[in-house]
Amino acid sequence: MPDMSASVSLAVTHLVPLAKEVDKNKVTPGVLGFIVFAVMALAVWGLMKSMSKHMQKVDFKESPDAEAEPAEKTDSTAQRG
Repeated sequence: MPDMSASVSLAVTHLVPLAKEVDKNKVTPGVLGFIVFAVMALAVWGLMKSMSKHMQKVDFKESPDAEAEPAEKTDSTAQRG
């Protein structure tokens, strides 16, 4: 294990001077950030298209409740007898 921590500390010491050379006002997300954003945008577009397709299949008109009518008829027949 001590070998791993030594290699990590060596890597960090090499990265510290590189971090000081970067101009903090010019840091951008870069190509990787653009690719991640583009993939997320395509996924959202695909989900919205799929949702639109599914919503067109939905019938928003409410049909009369078929179970309520027989229940009322049975109640009226029970009151007669």
